[in-house]
Amino acid sequence: MAMVPVAERMTAQEYLAQPVREDRRRVNLVEGEVIVNEPRWFHERHQENILFALSAWSRARPGRGRAALPLDIGLDERNVFAPDVIWYAEGRSPALHDDPPYPVPDIAVEVRSPSTWRYDIGAKKAAYERHGLPELWLIDTAADELLVFRRSGPAISTFDVSLELEREDTLTSPLLPGFALALAELFPPAG
Repeated sequence: MAMVPVAERMTAQEYLAQPVREDRRRVNLVEGEVIVNEPRWFHERHQENILFALSAWSRARPGRGRAALPLDIGLDERNVFAPDVIWYAEGRSPALHDDPPYPVPDIAVEVRSPSTWRYDIGAKKAAYERHGLPELWLIDTAADELLVFRRSGPAISTFDVSLELEREDTLTSPLLPGFALALAELFPPAG
């Protein structure tokens, strides 16, 4: 996976005005810098597993919100992220014909890629926290771990809860009553 730096910084407005990419590479604007990510099979497999788990839970009963693949999430004039998976609580997801940028979701999921992990655990995590994201899941495919950062309540201004879950653990969330994902399912044996 290659990271392509840009010579000059870009605003969110300039970034969003660019034509749709035909090469299907994923792009984020992080602190004004365009970051390109070319996910591989391993990355996509983890993304698919978490999307399937969230979608299955959401569809099992009305009022459970909606999970989606990457969309341009506008945070501020220098940050537009496309998390690998997002989940919006009921009544918070964008309308079908809304244009980007989309609002901050309730849960953002980032899957480790060699070219973007330092942004995921650094600048992106900090920006998500500044802009009120309730919960962030960072899937560390190199360590078969899932890092969870969340706020213990809606009035809390920072991620005051952090969890490091391993293969034998189960992922749950106060935002998703009844949701439980055994991480052994998220991190199946290679093959």
